[in-house]
Amino acid sequence: MPDRDTERWKDLARSLQAGDAASENELARLFYPHLLAMAAGRLHDREKAREIAQEALLAILSALREGRLREPEKLPAFVVGTARNLINSHVRRQVQRPDALPLGPREAIIPDPDPRSGQLLFEEEEKRDMVLVVLQKLKPADRRILYLTLSEGLNPREIAIEMGLKPEIIRVRKSRALKFVRRKLEKMIRKGLLDHT
Repeated sequence: MPDRDTERWKDLARSLQAGDAASENELARLFYPHLLAMAAGRLHDREKAREIAQEALLAILSALREGRLREPEKLPAFVVGTARNLINSHVRRQVQRPDALPLGPREAIIPDPDPRSGQLLFEEEEKRDMVLVVLQKLKPADRRILYLTLSEGLNPREIAIEMGLKPEIIRVRKSRALKFVRRKLEKMIRKGLLDHT
């Protein structure tokens, strides 16, 4: 029996490739909050994060229409990977062309680079991407609850108002979603797909 999520991603990818407008809205609804959180976490600039998240959605649509996704069931990983590449490109451009700042004698001292820092940064990105893939397995409402809790800092009462649910329901769903994510990540750790840290 085919996995329902696998079939869902295949169907969505094919509809997007065909240029279906409703599917484009579905793509944005499902992934935009995660792309925004991913970009904001790296860039620490909410406005720039919005631009990158929107740019990522456009790049994903373009790539799908050009047939660059060979395995439609891997749509979530493709979305995350595309966004990560755009974020990394933006970070590299910022490093190459930083804003000019007047440097005094103390600021002009450049410390020796730590050769491990690049690898550590890459590992952190990989971990974050794995978490995002796990989050895609949640029901959209539960994903939204976690996003509003973790990214927006809203409490259950505030989330309840926004989603039209009771605070008690938000608390239960949040607890259940966190346990689900924890179980999936622990499973990945056991399989060696994710570092324990």
